[in-house]
Amino acid sequence: MAGDAPGDAPGDAAGDRYGSPAVQDRLASWVCDLSLVHELTERLARTTALDDTLHEVLRAGATLVGARRGMVALEPADGLGPERTVGLGLGHADLGTIETVPVPRTSASDTGVPGDASGSGARDGSGARDDCAARDESGARDDCAARDGSEARDGSGAEDAWQARDADGERVHADLLHEPGLDRRHREVAVQLGLGASYALRLTAQSHGRLGTAVWFYDEPAEPDDRQRRLMGLYLRFAAEHTARVLDLRRARDTTAALAAELLPERLPRVPGVRAAVRHRTSPRGGGDWYDALPLPEGALGLAVGGVTGRGPGAVAAMGRLRASLRAYAVMEGEDPVAVLSDLELLMRLTEPARSATALFAYVEAAAGNGGPRPAGGPGGRKLILAGAGHCPPLVVGDRRCEYVETSLSAPLNMLSCWEAPSVELYARPGETLVLYTDGLLHRTGESADRALARLHAAAQSAPRPARDDPDRLVDHILHAVLPDGLDRSEGVEDVVLLAVRFD
Repeated sequence: MAGDAPGDAPGDAAGDRYGSPAVQDRLASWVCDLSLVHELTERLARTTALDDTLHEVLRAGATLVGARRGMVALEPADGLGPERTVGLGLGHADLGTIETVPVPRTSASDTGVPGDASGSGARDGSGARDDCAARDESGARDDCAARDGSEARDGSGAEDAWQARDADGERVHADLLHEPGLDRRHREVAVQLGLGASYALRLTAQSHGRLGTAVWFYDEPAEPDDRQRRLMGLYLRFAAEHTARVLDLRRARDTTAALAAELLPERLPRVPGVRAAVRHRTSPRGGGDWYDALPLPEGALGLAVGGVTGRGPGAVAAMGRLRASLRAYAVMEGEDPVAVLSDLELLMRLTEPARSATALFAYVEAAAGNGGPRPAGGPGGRKLILAGAGHCPPLVVGDRRCEYVETSLSAPLNMLSCWEAPSVELYARPGETLVLYTDGLLHRTGESADRALARLHAAAQSAPRPARDDPDRLVDHILHAVLPDGLDRSEGVEDVVLLAVRFD
């Protein structure tokens, strides 16, 4: 059409509009923001332990809102736990101090955190906004803004936006020292810890409901701007769902660990002339390692350690069945450890064809004078008869020796068509300790079997005299020496069993 210039075309106008520097800068800013949120969610997705997840949420939130310190109070609404509080830049004493801030209103969703957003009631000590929060959810905000005008942070009475955010699970205290209506203890804690402002958000997952509250603290009076709130909203939606998944995993692992603990001896038996101690660390996935110590007829004692292949509740249940069966065989024919393991292998072949297991059983005769025979011309001490099926060699620790007992090489139970291995006799002198363990102790070192066995030997040999005289102290010494820096309590994939039996 005459008079139309190319620059006047609608498409060209749109191109100029979206190609303007201001719009391009805004789009670039959005891309940067989304890239940051994507990076933070990827880091969070790599966490599998509950504590690691909560700490990562705190670190990411501090990055997004520009805070330096923070805390998460985990209190799942279903009441199944676990409940815990973790901090960022706050020590245990600081967290304890924060928990002394009184909560003016008790509700099922409160967490006791200052600046908390977990419930519908205010935590600023005034209690005047509860009605407003309820009205905000139905959309009636005008009257509430008028009521709270005297408490506006900027003194103007414009509280509409703040009330709306509060109803969405957000709570801002932009100036903890001068905000009207704040509880006196709240201010005291802020002064003591050097807190200038707080920003709290409720952690809520679709599948679990309320999980708890996350709070970030500023050193000076401040509050996040709209961009930071928007990014926190995007991040926290993912973070809450991921936390719920990790929480489910933690509960499943705790249940499996509790089941394994119930299937093991509640306490070790008391036998004259014998003192014993044990440490058992269950892997997060639930392993099948077990131990046992049971009194036998004629004053004898049976000792056993072993491990079932596999992970999870199935392995734990199989461990319970095998341990119970071994106890029965030990009572009937414990003086012949080879027969005990042979019967156990036959049972596994018939009832657990898809599993194999390692095991070591030791028969300890009664001490002379307590129903046991006196050795005629023997080396003296307590006589032990041992047999192993693919298990790690036991270790004898004493003042005169620290050496492995060379049990014969044999396959694990149910690995071959027929298991067979000879027994080994050993005399434990008074003051010596027999150390039994599972291969998880070696595997958690991260080293080869030979080096791990050498480390175990060195740890036992270097035990001070008080530790050698006390099996409780000895097992702790060995654990800390073989698995330093908390490796014995880390979330490794292997169970750990360490049983020490001292003969007096």
